[in-house]
Amino acid sequence: MALSAEDVLAIQQLYARYNHAIDFGDADGWAACFTPDGVFASSARGETAGREALRAFAEAFSQRTKARHWTNNLVVEGDGAEARGSCYLALYTLGEGGARLTATGVYRDQLVRTAEGWRFKRRDVTLDG
Repeated sequence: MALSAEDVLAIQQLYARYNHAIDFGDADGWAACFTPDGVFASSARGETAGREALRAFAEAFSQRTKARHWTNNLVVEGDGAEARGSCYLALYTLGEGGARLTATGVYRDQLVRTAEGWRFKRRDVTLDG
């Protein structure tokens, strides 16, 4: 069974919640975007697994970096239980004089439907350059 329009919208909302949570320092909210055994893998920072480690990662990131994650061109496909997604990332750092583009990249995601809704099972980000 293909993803329904409701599934696609729910997944889009997950992507937005993820960005808002880390940008506004909500480490618990960011970690909740993942399954309990979820993995975040970054070409710049390595791999982080499990909700507690993910929460600690987000807390540390938010303390050292004031950022805006901008994602676009989401492509998602799957069935009613699992999905794969990918999108582009533009990462802006906030500071004196406004926002500055500091990185671009691509997210590649494995998602699963849980009792709480769609969550990232694994999220890989490859930064350009």
